[in-house]
Amino acid sequence: MIPTKPIKLLFLILLTVPGFLGTGAVQASVDPFPVHDSIRSNVRFWKKIYTKHPSTMGYIHDSRNLDIIYEVMELMDSQKPEAKRINNKRIRMAKLRYRRILDKLARGKKADSGEEKRVLALFASQAAGKSLAEAKNNIRFQRCLRDRFLTGLKRSGAYFEQMRKIFTEHGLPADLAYLPHVESSFNYKAHSKYGAVGVWQFTRGTGRKFMTVNNTLDERRDPILATHAAARLLKENYEKLESWPLALTAYNYGVNGMLRAKKAQGNYEKIFNQYGEGRFGFASRNFYAEFIAAREVALHYRHFFGEIDFETPVKSHELNLPGYVDIQEISHHFMVDTRTLRQLNPALGGDIFTSQRFMPKGYLCRLPCRVDDNFERLAGSLPKEIFHKKQKRDRFYRVSPGDTAGAIARRNGLKLSDLILANNLDSRATVYAGQTLKLSAFSRKNNPVSGLGGKMDILAGTAKQAPMTPSAKSATE
Repeated sequence: MIPTKPIKLLFLILLTVPGFLGTGAVQASVDPFPVHDSIRSNVRFWKKIYTKHPSTMGYIHDSRNLDIIYEVMELMDSQKPEAKRINNKRIRMAKLRYRRILDKLARGKKADSGEEKRVLALFASQAAGKSLAEAKNNIRFQRCLRDRFLTGLKRSGAYFEQMRKIFTEHGLPADLAYLPHVESSFNYKAHSKYGAVGVWQFTRGTGRKFMTVNNTLDERRDPILATHAAARLLKENYEKLESWPLALTAYNYGVNGMLRAKKAQGNYEKIFNQYGEGRFGFASRNFYAEFIAAREVALHYRHFFGEIDFETPVKSHELNLPGYVDIQEISHHFMVDTRTLRQLNPALGGDIFTSQRFMPKGYLCRLPCRVDDNFERLAGSLPKEIFHKKQKRDRFYRVSPGDTAGAIARRNGLKLSDLILANNLDSRATVYAGQTLKLSAFSRKNNPVSGLGGKMDILAGTAKQAPMTPSAKSATE
């Protein structure tokens, strides 16, 4: 008979060795993403948002108790004229109506109308005056997302398995690859009004900690490079916070904010139930529940959506560029059109595709895999003379009094939208006398602008005298 005591002792010793079992081994027996009782109603709510109604509908609901949904609203199609203004007015009026009802009930008045009785019934045992008084300040609108989530599921086929593999390589749970359903619906060209870019929605500041982000190369737009960056960021979050619910919430709220919250409350559930300092509002409080809901819906997509035609996984060769090179040279040598190169290399800035800049030295250029593949032969026969030691210089223009952005763009053969993107100008294309502008052609496909719509090409503000404030420099650079 084999003695069990030494074996148990050896196992306990091995458990104390860092990394002995690895993340994958732990994940196999314990789900790293617990669904605490306190967030179950929030998870249910987000599953409804992702699966029940399209984005032409939305919920008027309580922001603290997500089981309380006052109304399912119909919205005007966002593509129709005046849709945003009309929808905002409808939402505002609905909130006001329910606020008045809750105020009346909170003051102990009898529920007279059918609608008042229905609202009162939503609170059931919570119908004390205090709960109703608090509820009138917690009325919120949430747009439904069934159609957008379905589109995101289809898109995810292109890179999802690669993303899972990347997280595993970093020693992290592979299911973190479901997070883009919350961040961007796997829209690789996503661009938020806050400057967050790509499938992982990195801001410029955070992106620069993990990737190259400049006008020539913005790796936030590359789903594979950005996934490596997301893995590094999430790993840092986890090492500091020691909990995946906290680490994922930190992806939205910031790791320093979550460290303060942890210090104040101790664990995720207490933070979820009690914390409300700083900017820790509805979005941060619900971020982990959204992830859990998105993972459940994506895992069981057939139950919610039936069979889906996922995008074909993207496969490519990688060519390490030994020097700076014009993309047209690569296109010609490998017999690949620039449209395909753009799709496979979304990190490249638009000025590379107009040959105003070279592809960077050391860049891993992706090229398509084909049935009649002769990549190795073509890669081995690249002429050395097409590579350069230095990058092309940017062109610049110094703004004179009376100049407009539109006139500057026309004189230099650029689109106004390109000038706006290259210089981070505001939606009115405001420029100042003495300001230095970079003259570069950007691609709208690679660099969508949020909030400018179809009016962008006619905006041309006259140059103004730069204000003498500490923020003037950053506003014009």
